[in-house]
Amino acid sequence: MNGQNSLKKNKRYIYLISPIKIKDKDFLVDLEKIFKTKKIAFFQLRLKKETPKKIIALGKKIRKLCRKYAVKLIINDFPKLTKIIDADGCHIGQSDMSLIDARKMLKNKIIGVTCHNSKRLIKKASAEGADYIAIGAFYQSITKKVRYKAKIKLLNEAKSITKIPIVAIGGIKFSNYKKLLLNNAHFLAISSYIWENKKLNPIEALRKLK
Repeated sequence: MNGQNSLKKNKRYIYLISPIKIKDKDFLVDLEKIFKTKKIAFFQLRLKKETPKKIIALGKKIRKLCRKYAVKLIINDFPKLTKIIDADGCHIGQSDMSLIDARKMLKNKIIGVTCHNSKRLIKKASAEGADYIAIGAFYQSITKKVRYKAKIKLLNEAKSITKIPIVAIGGIKFSNYKKLLLNNAHFLAISSYIWENKKLNPIEALRKLK
């Protein structure tokens, strides 16, 4: 048993990834305003340079907001912290804990896997019981250096390989998001367009995504 059923019922398509650094009080106020728009399906807490103690403390506060607004809370990289926080799930990369080991620890929680631009990794993640796959980068990102560039056609190829939800990643913004949705992406992972937009505040940026 895994978390796939809860994913497929959700009509929201934005998979919001946290900023790299978070100022606790101000951030939680802003995050609640974002959740109130009812546009967010997932919120991923991605703090690679913070201590486990801070991730746990902040994660528990965010978990309360996520449950209030029916947003799935995903912890990046750390299955053990996912369990402590009692988040909805965990996202693992190719260099993190294996999916099989993460499943043993997290049981029926949601587990997503980064598959870059590889059909082989998509097949592997699907066979091992991932609840969703993340593929890309489809566009240049200012959040992280792009090592694996994906072509739009991979979305349709992925759909023929697996039935689990597909999260598109990499440089997604107002000018390109529709193309990804039209080509079978179930969810769009968005970060810098929301948090580092020089023209729009987070709410204004979100409202442009229809």
